[in-house]
Amino acid sequence: MKRFLIALFVFFSIFSLSAAEYTTIEELDGKNIGVQTAVLYEELIMDRVPNATFQYYTMPNDMILALQSGKVDAYLIEEVSYGVQKKNHPDLDVLEEPAGYINATCIIGENERQDRLLSELNAFIAESWENGLLDELYDYWIADFDPINDTCDVSGFTGENGVINVAVEGGYEPFSFISNGNISGFDVDFIARFCRAYGYTPSFFEVPFEAIAPGVESGKYDIGMNIVVSEERNETGTLSDVYYTTPIRLVIQGEDDNAAGFFDSLKDSFYKTFIRENRWVLFVQGAGITILITLSSILAGTILGFLVYLLCRKGGKIANKGTNFFLWLIHGMPTVLLLMILYYIVFGSSSLSGTWVSVVGFTLMFACSMIDMLRVGCNAIGRGQFEASTALGYTEHQSFFRIILPQAAQHFLPIYRNEVVTLIKETSVVGYIAVLDLTKISDLVRSRTYEAFFPLIVTAIMYFVISAILTRIVTLVENKVSPKRRKKEKILKGIVEEE
Repeated sequence: MKRFLIALFVFFSIFSLSAAEYTTIEELDGKNIGVQTAVLYEELIMDRVPNATFQYYTMPNDMILALQSGKVDAYLIEEVSYGVQKKNHPDLDVLEEPAGYINATCIIGENERQDRLLSELNAFIAESWENGLLDELYDYWIADFDPINDTCDVSGFTGENGVINVAVEGGYEPFSFISNGNISGFDVDFIARFCRAYGYTPSFFEVPFEAIAPGVESGKYDIGMNIVVSEERNETGTLSDVYYTTPIRLVIQGEDDNAAGFFDSLKDSFYKTFIRENRWVLFVQGAGITILITLSSILAGTILGFLVYLLCRKGGKIANKGTNFFLWLIHGMPTVLLLMILYYIVFGSSSLSGTWVSVVGFTLMFACSMIDMLRVGCNAIGRGQFEASTALGYTEHQSFFRIILPQAAQHFLPIYRNEVVTLIKETSVVGYIAVLDLTKISDLVRSRTYEAFFPLIVTAIMYFVISAILTRIVTLVENKVSPKRRKKEKILKGIVEEE
């Protein structure tokens, strides 16, 4: 217990590390600078810090941890988001000079409604500038943002013009975040008002920022929020008019004279992670999605792989070459890439949810592994076993299922168990296709609490528990089929001893 407390102290003490003081942007030349993937903020200062190294992060709040642990010397972020971060981390500071200014727009999906949505959205943006709605939203969500009490009305939609799919980041206060289990924020409020004005019903998808534009351009989503304007994006994407402008700041490590003690910080972190807004429910829901994807993929993948193996076991050269090519293709493709191809291309025009697309992807992966396992296990059984069973009058079908397969199972079930564990871990990437699994929930909670310890540690523990339960089930099956673990009475059942 003492060692555990010491480890906790060391972990939290890294947050108190002081960094060198910087006063100008040029002083960061040659240093490490953090930036969120795909936001393009680094282009604002590249000419002023030509020797700097830019490190890219998926979640904005991961850059806080990187700064506090010394992995980066500064990071780029919108001024409005820095204001929220500063409330939670008083030790942060910024350079006086802005890195530059950016304009944010919406990107419109390439489908049959593109022209209409672009026209209506631009008209709504122009009207909102004129009547002060955007200023009102700015004051509410940005200038006077209260992360605990501010709410977003996502009701009252008439929907006579259909449903529009809207991609938001979901973990970026104050623009889009999860509050009390619901999506909220500046971007969400803005689109909700647009939908009420033009007769749509919005369906929000929380996806990593770098996946928003590709998802919209593929037609999976109708609108993507918070896209920074650039010349290249103007050439390749259909962008709306600007709906907000903000300075970009370089955040550096400052000092906090009122830092709480170690145990007080630990207690506060636990409260914000699990108790506030009943966030423990989100972890349970995320674990449920992870278990659903895992169990469905294992079951479907086992059945599919077994059937394909049976079809190819005595099939022709063409069938086996086709199967081998498919195995090579799936095994050689990164999991994230496979899921994104399925989600944005293969099922891009369908209404199949990210959860079930994940099941399809992992089913294919597990089926490929199942085929390989069956080949290894069955090839390990000597040809004499089959010949002996045939001599005893068994049919080919009976020989395989009663003689060969039970023995082969002893060889491939240990590998099967390892594949189950591997699959559980690989499901952690499904957040890239808008699935709120356990890992994605951990990211969203971290984006609200600005804490890393409890969300990450508890998520890891939950994965360990899920893995332990499923591997235990496979082990029980393995013991059940192993002749070495069967009782003598069961082995000798039906055999009559001579007197």
